[in-house]
Amino acid sequence: MLAVDSLAALHADVCACRACPRLVVWREQVAVEKRASYRDQTYWGRPVPGFGDPAAKVLVLGLAPAAHGANRTGRLFSGDRSGDWLYRAMHRAGLANQPLSVSVDDGLALRGAWVAAAVKCAPPDNKPLPEERDACSALLQREFALLADVRVIVCLGGFAYEAACSEFGVRPRPKFGHGVEVPLTDGRTLLCSYHPSQQNTFTGRLTEPMLDSVFTRACELAGVRPGGPSRAPRSPRTPRR
Repeated sequence: MLAVDSLAALHADVCACRACPRLVVWREQVAVEKRASYRDQTYWGRPVPGFGDPAAKVLVLGLAPAAHGANRTGRLFSGDRSGDWLYRAMHRAGLANQPLSVSVDDGLALRGAWVAAAVKCAPPDNKPLPEERDACSALLQREFALLADVRVIVCLGGFAYEAACSEFGVRPRPKFGHGVEVPLTDGRTLLCSYHPSQQNTFTGRLTEPMLDSVFTRACELAGVRPGGPSRAPRSPRTPRR
């Protein structure tokens, strides 16, 4: 008899994964050497699972955990400037109960939204190899399948967009661009946004109004009514080592 998959089972499998030797070495090395400003903190140092509302209609897909952000805190886009931009925008759209994400116990909860990464481990120079993306493919497929209510996938950056196109068999793949929409055969929509990296936000390539427009459109496409901050169930956490 086959076991029924669940978000809890996926969470456990992500956290236990050691499929990519280069990523395992890097994520654990960073967790030991640490950044000086975080030297007194215990780093997560493992693959980082997605989190949010299991009934999400909007899924936000990023590239991979940041070495001193999610690889430190254990939650995607937490503890770095990209996350500051992302959760402020999600809060303004009514998808998050607060605009900040600094640690797993800071009270952040998502409403109608889920945050995931195409690659689950922090990569050197923030650049996963194609084979590392492919190794995470089965985990990402399970995530998409388990989040059956998702109607819109917001792809933060070209890498996430390419990964989503690969998972959904988009051929030919439309050119990536901020605000580009790609309808999928299953009724879902890929919605592109520039990644809220410092490279994009410091140079003005991505502004807060631009990011707000993407989440406004995502809510429209998904049929999510904008609302004030509210709490939603969070996925289970694995205790720190």
